[in-house]
Order: sequence, then structure tokens, then C-alpha cells
Amino acid sequence: MATAAEAQAMRRAVALAARGLGHTSPNPVVGCVILDQDGQPVGEGWHQRAGGPHAEVHALRAAGDRARGGTAVVTLEPCNHTGRTGPCAQALLDAGIARVVYAVADPTPAATGGATTLAAAGVEVEVGLLAEEAEAGNRAWLTAARLGRPYVVWKYAATLDGRIAAADGTSRWITSAASRADVHRLRAEADAVVVGSGTLRTDDPHLAVRGREGVTQPLRVVVDTNAMILASARVLDDAAPTLIAVSEQADTHHLPGVDVVRLPADDTGLGIHALLAALHARGVRSVLLEGGPTLAGSFVAAGAVDQVVGYLAPVLLGAGRAALTDAGITTIAEALRLDVTDVTWFGPDLRITAVPTADTAVPTAGTGHDAADTDPGATGSTSTSTSTDTDSEEN
Repeated sequence: MATAAEAQAMRRAVALAARGLGHTSPNPVVGCVILDQDGQPVGEGWHQRAGGPHAEVHALRAAGDRARGGTAVVTLEPCNHTGRTGPCAQALLDAGIARVVYAVADPTPAATGGATTLAAAGVEVEVGLLAEEAEAGNRAWLTAARLGRPYVVWKYAATLDGRIAAADGTSRWITSAASRADVHRLRAEADAVVVGSGTLRTDDPHLAVRGREGVTQPLRVVVDTNAMILASARVLDDAAPTLIAVSEQADTHHLPGVDVVRLPADDTGLGIHALLAALHARGVRSVLLEGGPTLAGSFVAAGAVDQVVGYLAPVLLGAGRAALTDAGITTIAEALRLDVTDVTWFGPDLRITAVPTADTAVPTAGTGHDAADTDPGATGSTSTSTSTDTDSEEN
């Protein structure tokens, strides 16, 4: 059984792991704390960037000789393979660790088996300590590892009556500066930010992270079936990498040097699961969906939304665009039920975070619903349809 000191160390390890969000893809975020033989913390670390030392290695370096005979408390099963770095299981053995407590087993075939290696060498191994907390902190990578597609967060901002813009298309400002700043945190933690071509035409968004130091800029992805994007679009600058998803037949001669992925399409656009598979193949493990209500509806219909983050402002409009359009739901019995996991105030606004209920079926393959490229405007866009303001949630 885990000790109180080990439980405290695991809570610290979970907090450490969160520091790697947005920097480690396609690897997981991992935290590690080393306890000496008396149960005192003597070293800690987290996985800071892909290709760099893993959390265990950082923690062992900090602990030095005090690690010998001690305990390693780590959020994810120590890896058992050699990639850009060596196997963490062997590093723990070399340091003389006598006991390893980890929260969640590694689901990847290449890396799993570290616990078996440790146990075979005489190390005492325990699994499952604070597993729920550790899993929540690493949910994007674990989802991608298990389903073979990125974890998708759909973010929107709306009035209390569910409108993302007024009847004339204006939406500046629906939500507060505090909410808009939090959206940039979401971007910083994501590997990719996805919008549709309608959002692009309406808002000419920039989509890069602003106001946060030391971030790894996410990949900016535009779903643009017919390649209608203008070469002057702001997402094509060098502030962050950009990928344009188009149909196999699209003419992209006006986009020399632009990274383009060609995907199968039908009359309604690109397939959601084909898009997600292409992103997964590029190392994307988490997606922030910021496109408008049509694109969001396509993702919901495809069963490809893993988390919803809604910013609700104390404003009423009574008319205007809704946050979500056709999601393939025609009756209340088909409604996508959600469990609320967090409610937080941001200035006058309320941020509600929710996930599909446990009995919700999530497709893992197939084309699913299509990503229509006629997305009519950005979700919760905080600029008018003609504005190029760079301080909005969408831009």
C-alpha cells in the first residue's frame, strides 16, 4: 500500500506534469518525485519537451546519490524503450531505486513493459496511486494513444441565450478580457487550433498564442475544402506553423510554400476522422476547435468532441447565430449528454467545462460526419465580421 508521503509526492508529480502541457507532443506529460529511504523528497522533475530527458531522468539528476534505495513516484509507467532518449526503467535501475509507484499504465505497445522490467530486477512496483488525477492531467495524450486520433476540445463563447453574434453579425465584445486571456491558455496547451474556411473569410483570424511567455505555438489548421484561402490571410504569416486541409482536387497553385494536406471529400466537405487521422500522423495529440457552429456541429456529429469549454457572458441578444448548428441530432433522445467537470468565474463570465457522459459512444475509425467548409463565422468571435482586431478570442 502506498504511504502518505507517496500520495503527497504523487500530487506533486501531477502538478509538475502539467508544466509540460503544450511542449511535449507527441509525447505525454509526466511528472516524477524521488523520495529517499526515509520517505523525504530529494528530487523532482517533469518532461519538458519532446526529445528531451524524461521526468524520471530530471528527478534522478536532482536527487543524485540520495536516490539509491529510495522510491520513484511517477504519473505514468516508466518507459521501456529507446527512442530519442533511453528507457526510464533502466535509468531507475541504474540509480538504485528500490520501489516505484506509478499512477497510470502506458498504453503504447512500444513503451509499455517498464513495470515488468523493474519487477523482474527486484524493484517493488505499485500501480494506481491517484490514477484518476494523473489520467485527467494527461487525458489528451492518453486519448490519442488509445483511440489513434487527437483529443478534441471544442471552445466557444456565447451569451446566456446561446448566441455567438448579434443578428447583424457583430460580436465585440461578448465576453470579458479575462475570458479572452484564458482562451490563449487553451491555445498554448493545444498542439493544433482548427477553424473552418467560413471563419477564415469572416474574421481573418490569426490564431497564434499571445500574452504568454515561452509557449510552443500550436499548429494553425484551416479546413478549406476548395482552397479558397487568400495568400494574404493572417494565418499564413510566420508567427506559427499553418496547415491547410483541402480536397484531393483543390487547386492550390496560389499557395506556393504553404503546407497543405489533401483529404477525401464529398458534397459537404472533408471527413472529420480523415482530418484527425492526418493530424495524428503529424504528431498532433490535442486539438482546440475554434471554428464556427457548422464545423463544431460536424465534429459533434462525428463523435469527435472529447471536451466542451463554454464561456458564457451575462448578456442577452434574443437573435443571431447560435453556438452550434446541425450536429445530426433530431430528437431529444439523441441529445449528447455531458457531465460538468468544472465551473469557474472569469470576471463577469462563467466558464463551464464538460465532457460526454461515460455511456456516450465515441467512434474510433471511419469517415464520420463531414467537415463542411461553409462555416458561417467564428464561435464567440469577439470582433465584428469586418474587423481584423487581434485581441479577440478567435483572432
